Amino acid sequence: MDDFHEVTVVKKANIFFHGGVTSRTLLFRDGSKKTLGIMQPGQYEFSTSDEEIMEILSGELDLLLPGEGTWKPVKGESRSLFLHKLNSP
Repeated sequence: MDDFHEVTVVKKANIFFHGGVTSRTLLFRDGSKKTLGIMQPGQYEFSTSDEEIMEILSGELDLLLPGEGTWKPVKGESRSLFLHKLNSP
């Protein structure tokens, strides 16, 4: 999906890692929400209790999932995952 229609955008930014990761929240009419984020180069560790869908629109990153010992390169794909550690070269 390239566009989101009939959404409310929360202007206040979600800022993480001293500004290295930022996002904005989108609220949909059906009560669902999404965030649109930008990551600067760096290494970030995220912990979340819920499964999240991450869609990479441009760039690439290395991903380390919980319980796995090997970083995996990810580029331009949408997949369902539990975020753990990200390394954005």
